[in-house]
Amino acid sequence: MNLVQIHTFINLSLPSMKNLFFKFIQFSLVGLLGMVIDFGITAFCKEILKWQKYVANSCGFTLAVCSNYLLNRYWTFKSSNASLSQEFLSFLAISIIGLFINNLVIWLCIQKGKISFYFAKVIAIGVTVMWNFFCNYFLTFNQAFIN
Repeated sequence: MNLVQIHTFINLSLPSMKNLFFKFIQFSLVGLLGMVIDFGITAFCKEILKWQKYVANSCGFTLAVCSNYLLNRYWTFKSSNASLSQEFLSFLAISIIGLFINNLVIWLCIQKGKISFYFAKVIAIGVTVMWNFFCNYFLTFNQAFIN
């Protein structure tokens, strides 16, 4: 985030703050669907296919990212960016960094906090959603300059 984006974010008007709030709600609803996809695929890969937990987690996360991108592009941010591939790559890069954050939080919760895998996953999703929303808001969908 550069200084212009930070200044724009700090000086948002009340209607813009309301718009930001509703975009966050929409982003979160998309994320809830993504979480269902993520948990479903993760559980299937870990419990049924007996894959290693971090590989299963990565598969669930990847499929959720694809569905989340499409829903956020067309519903949350109503993007009209003609460069679909560039926009998706930005969304994917942010999501991959989010995946590292997600796995790190899971690892810390399990190793240091002695928390169960699935509860650690819920905590990790909570941390990662904030990263994903603000990075996608400012970078992928460049909303700070649209509103």
